[in-house]
Amino acid sequence: MVLLRRRYAGISRAATVAIGVILQALTMYALVKFLQEYSSWVYILLEIFSILLVFMLVNDSESYKFFWVIIVLILPVFGFVLYFMWGRKRTNSKTNKRIREIEEKGKTYKTQDPEILDEFKKLHPNKVQICRQLVNYGFPVYKNTDVIYFETGEKQFEAMFKDMESAKSFIFLEYFIIYEGKIWRRVKEILSRKVLEGVEVRLLFDDFGCLVTNTNEFRQELAKMGIRFSVFAPIQKEMYSLTFNYRNHQKVVIIDGNIGYTGGTNIGDEYANLYEKHGHWKDTAVRLTGEGTWGLTSIFLEMWEISKGYEDLDYNKYKPTIQVEAGGYVQAMADGPANNPENPIESTYTHMINKAREYIYFTTPYLVLDNKMVTDLRRAAKSGVDVRIITPRKYDKWYVYMVTVMNYGKLLEAGVKIYEYVPGFIHSKIVVSDDDCAICGSINMDYRSFYLHYECGVLMSENDCVFDIKQDFMDTLKECERISFDKWQKRGILQKSIQWTLKIFSPIL
Repeated sequence: MVLLRRRYAGISRAATVAIGVILQALTMYALVKFLQEYSSWVYILLEIFSILLVFMLVNDSESYKFFWVIIVLILPVFGFVLYFMWGRKRTNSKTNKRIREIEEKGKTYKTQDPEILDEFKKLHPNKVQICRQLVNYGFPVYKNTDVIYFETGEKQFEAMFKDMESAKSFIFLEYFIIYEGKIWRRVKEILSRKVLEGVEVRLLFDDFGCLVTNTNEFRQELAKMGIRFSVFAPIQKEMYSLTFNYRNHQKVVIIDGNIGYTGGTNIGDEYANLYEKHGHWKDTAVRLTGEGTWGLTSIFLEMWEISKGYEDLDYNKYKPTIQVEAGGYVQAMADGPANNPENPIESTYTHMINKAREYIYFTTPYLVLDNKMVTDLRRAAKSGVDVRIITPRKYDKWYVYMVTVMNYGKLLEAGVKIYEYVPGFIHSKIVVSDDDCAICGSINMDYRSFYLHYECGVLMSENDCVFDIKQDFMDTLKECERISFDKWQKRGILQKSIQWTLKIFSPIL
């Protein structure tokens, strides 16, 4: 009897709650209908507030998917069509399947020496997970590689031209941007002579990055010189989908398979400060000589085949032919949208942040991060790790700079130290941590580099250049202004509003 009463009481309470919920829903429905019919201006105002609320929620999440949530909510039909055309990942598209096939082919030419990996594990028990993850993605770790770090673009070009002059077998170049000017004229002059000497020359460039340069006259001149070239992802072929937004941002130069360059510089006079575009242009690069060069060479060969779509190369023809005795380890790595949602380079950055014990320093022209990396950086700073980031004071894209500044807040609040490079534009893309490892490459700390672009870089461990990179960072700090949390909070209302709005669209900026 008691049990029946308890069941009856429970059912009564549940029924009461259900009736209450139904009445609330009916009341809200009636209110909305009333506002629509008799107070349309109030209804429109509430709609605007609802959209602003979505904006606030998205700014909290900082997710690419939430950008499309807004588009679909605001423009239900048009937004749906737009997402179908531009927003889908298309991981199983014919192009992406072809890319993965070429990457698998590349892996067959790259085998990991287990003794080197075991040696690395004993020396670096704290960081070996970073190394092993890249190995599992198909990027072996090499020894016997000399590494030179260039703290400016002009020093890199000076060394690169000398190496190109000495080429005997082949020269490969891969760039996002090629501008007409002194640097490009010097490159052409060297390449034209080398072709006449029987050197194989290949040039791979991105169509969007070279939109102004890539003309019929430009391509005809390359063909006349005997330079084999390939245009990555012609934009007119992919304009119906977001894949035209997937650009090749890699920078690689290979000479005879023995010497390799990568970093932030493109082929343009501003990268060597031959003219002032945004004040002093601060860029960096590394030069590999020896076994580790093969990592960069294979990245170029894979991108060449991806771009050509039909050429099947014998990679063995382009392996290193010299022996170098040098300490430390190097691991060339690459990434691209075909790998989504797995991103080797982003995962490497995340691992470095989470494995840092004493410090981790970054330079980047753009700071547009998703919530996960912001959380990792905040956690590191709160745990006592010295986290510092240098961004430019003078920008090349005002809207990206606005989002960059907007992203300072949560980081500063957690103790991350942010500095702006005062003399000009810092285009350098480096990471250095704990005096034992560093990355230099084409990778910006933004959504495009981690998700939309094809990127590359080199992870270096126990090399002297790690200390060179750290010293360059410390020297650069002397030309920077530290941004305080108080100063950041005192931004004007108009600036805050613009930054807040632009942040919503940061995934496509």
